[in-house]
Amino acid sequence: MMFVFIGKIKIMTINRKIIIHWTGGTYTPNNIDREHYHYLIGYKDGKPFIEKGLFSIEDNDNCYDGKYAQHTGGGNTGAIGIAICGMLGYKGKHEIGKYPFNEAQFDKMCRLVAEVSLKYRIPINKALVMTHYEFGLKHTETSSAGKPDISFLPFNPTMKAEKIGNYIRETAECWFTKLFK
Repeated sequence: MMFVFIGKIKIMTINRKIIIHWTGGTYTPNNIDREHYHYLIGYKDGKPFIEKGLFSIEDNDNCYDGKYAQHTGGGNTGAIGIAICGMLGYKGKHEIGKYPFNEAQFDKMCRLVAEVSLKYRIPINKALVMTHYEFGLKHTETSSAGKPDISFLPFNPTMKAEKIGNYIRETAECWFTKLFK
């Protein structure tokens, strides 16, 4: 949050960011998922789909009233939460559970990141578009520290955790270029 002055009037502006997650659930969004994220990328009948959460993006502009999407401990203000549905039972790269998200969901998420970044004028860079995992590494004093989402790609298990955020941003940037020339 920033304040700017127009003449003698102090105006609050919101510096928005996008934080990317997995739900830790099945391929279908549930009520808890809808309460915690603004957008959910589910998977049904061989196709990814997007579902909106219960809270608006604007609800996260002010988190003091308790009515906002609580997706990133210590980082919800101005944060847009996008989550891929899946990863229930994930314990590590050798035990990924029964609902590993897939490449189609990943691609749909990257396209959505591009669309949201355009709509809210959020540059696609490491400071403003990040995984929950990256946020936790940067903000070790928060409850987000140590969160694994997204530090593993089930469809590309050899990619190192520290490379995934860059891969997401590069893919989103490609979508941005394709869709919004």
